[in-house]
Amino acid sequence: MGEAPAFLVDDLQNEPLNGFELKNGTCKTATTIGNKMYVIGGADDGTLSIEVQIFDRSLGEWIHPTVHGTKPLSSKGHSAVFLNDRILILKKGAKSDDQIWFLEVDTQYVRQQQKQLGTEVVAWSKGVTGNAEKPVVISGPSGVGKGTLISMLMKEFPSMFGFSVSHTTRAPRGMEKDGVHYHFTEKSVMEKEIKDGKFLEFASVHGNLYGTSVEAVEVVADAGKRCILDIDVQGARSVRSSSLEAVFIFVCPPSMEELEKRLRDRGTETEEQILKRLRNAAAEIEQGKSSNIFDFILYNDNLEECYEKLKKLLGLGGCVAATPKSALRELNLPLDHSVSKIDDKIIINCISSGLEKESKNLIMLDVSALKGGAPGRTRGLDFQAIGSFSDGLIGMERLS
Repeated sequence: MGEAPAFLVDDLQNEPLNGFELKNGTCKTATTIGNKMYVIGGADDGTLSIEVQIFDRSLGEWIHPTVHGTKPLSSKGHSAVFLNDRILILKKGAKSDDQIWFLEVDTQYVRQQQKQLGTEVVAWSKGVTGNAEKPVVISGPSGVGKGTLISMLMKEFPSMFGFSVSHTTRAPRGMEKDGVHYHFTEKSVMEKEIKDGKFLEFASVHGNLYGTSVEAVEVVADAGKRCILDIDVQGARSVRSSSLEAVFIFVCPPSMEELEKRLRDRGTETEEQILKRLRNAAAEIEQGKSSNIFDFILYNDNLEECYEKLKKLLGLGGCVAATPKSALRELNLPLDHSVSKIDDKIIINCISSGLEKESKNLIMLDVSALKGGAPGRTRGLDFQAIGSFSDGLIGMERLS
């Protein structure tokens, strides 16, 4: 904490509109939320070196928050709009896939981190247009055939489904490649990211950590595919308690006798290993049926019939081939634009210069159906061009 620099004091005490641009020549915006003003921006060299500071107007002091998430890349400025529990940031002069960001200030994730750390927390989340299909969590005891079912799904619909790449702290083996077989990382790094809420599930196996990160699932969605998570019941429980919206499916054997037969027919385990797997399977089946973790339970007594039921659950019944999802729409904003707000609609005035009469091409950004958020992406954005006007809009809250 500390006193506000003299060059900011006048700006901060003049009851500005949310998202106004400071008049001291720096590429910063200040957004007022209650007694706090969130100053977002950076250096005065014409570029935006992202940093976040909070000015407590009641105390006249600065607060330097803990900042989670991947910070936006530098740009030539930005506009800021307050949306209930987060601030929408529209970057100026950025690439089309890097223009929309959110700074979360009072979301569930931020509140959880504040409670855990005992300090002020904000979190960055990248904005993405459209929605992603819900990931599919598939669990079941060893030998139940879930791996075969997933392989059949991937073979029939290769452009529709994808696997997330797990993280581990163990060393690579043989021909394993980082980012392909696993994301290999240091234990201290992974432990910190787990603490920061960046992992959906994790477990310690023989002294090494394994886990699925939020980012790994988001990468699959960014590619236009539906993510499949093949994890155990404990992992499924962790994912269920997270903010990720997913479809949870548990695959059961028709009986314990049939499961034992399948394990023995594989001929890959010793008697001791088979007995251990059967004990674990009995516990997993009990949890899978009674824990309210799973949305659906499939009984794999006949592989082909079970596969057809799985496809039906995923909305693929009767499909012969899947049509790849179209590429994500990207908002392409010019450097010179201003922003206005009506309810859940953001009106972006893209100003064209050099004309006798100033022309404004208007884009409407709909933020009424946002999903997700830090530590992952914020999805559900939609936009459309709504024409060109020579006069300004009336009845809107004008923002910089």
